[in-house]
Amino acid sequence: MSTTPSIPVIAQTAGRGAARSAARRRHQASGAGSDRKPGRLTYVLMSVVLLASAYPLYFALQLASSTSADIAQNPIPPLLPGSHLFENIGRVLAADIDLWQAMFNSLLVSGATALSVVMFATLAGYSFAKLRFRGRGPLLVFVIGTMAVPTQLGVVPLFIVMRELNLVGSLWAVILPGMVTAFGVFWMTQYLEGALPYELIEAARVDGASMIRTFWHVALPAARPAAAMLGLFTFIASWTNFFWPSIVLGTTNPTLPVALQLLQAGFFKDMALIMAGVIVSVIPLIALFAVAGRHLVAGIMQGAVKG
Repeated sequence: MSTTPSIPVIAQTAGRGAARSAARRRHQASGAGSDRKPGRLTYVLMSVVLLASAYPLYFALQLASSTSADIAQNPIPPLLPGSHLFENIGRVLAADIDLWQAMFNSLLVSGATALSVVMFATLAGYSFAKLRFRGRGPLLVFVIGTMAVPTQLGVVPLFIVMRELNLVGSLWAVILPGMVTAFGVFWMTQYLEGALPYELIEAARVDGASMIRTFWHVALPAARPAAAMLGLFTFIASWTNFFWPSIVLGTTNPTLPVALQLLQAGFFKDMALIMAGVIVSVIPLIALFAVAGRHLVAGIMQGAVKG
């Protein structure tokens, strides 16, 4: 007779998170599903999704490699990009906007926002997932419910607050409102609920670790894969954010999306120039994916707890 406890017994003694982890480890150890391979339909659907996702960027590349006269004559560009891409990029760099300062502002805002969201969302997610306190459920529902409120509804009171703090025109006016997000809290709560067994927390407490030390040495390493993905998503969202920076920063100290709007001159829109600016703004994100994408995917596949 096997002495290994059953999943219901583990759930009663150690909690649902430990039971799910044990079930996942047993499923992997049994080799179930290891011989299944994706079929042709899976590859076809993945190819369609890939092409649909990449086409807008390729369309921007087609316009950026053309001239304004060619775009006016042929709104639908040819299949292959033209030969004016580097010329248009040079025009963007030589335009009457401080593109490098705008790129530095975007890098500073996106990096600070991503780091703060990861830290505060992981703290809140650990609290909601593994700590027991009164009102935990309703408070989590309230946090998730704020995701249903449109951002535009809070622009006026938020602008008044930033004006009273004398932060209008400062990068802090963009960083402070985005230091934590409801989506980040929900993301980390759901991940830590199943990825962090209670046994690890109890072992740390038995060893005399404080609450902060338990979080730093136990919860944070376990949350690293989800935190990395959350940081990447937050960085991209902050890098491409246009609405709030255009209101609170204006043209005095713009981020990159706001600076690209300045490429529009009066009543004439040079689409080749604007699309070249879009390509320039996308290059750092592509470089980020090329450098960190493989490590992020490896972290997600490896998981936080090994069987």
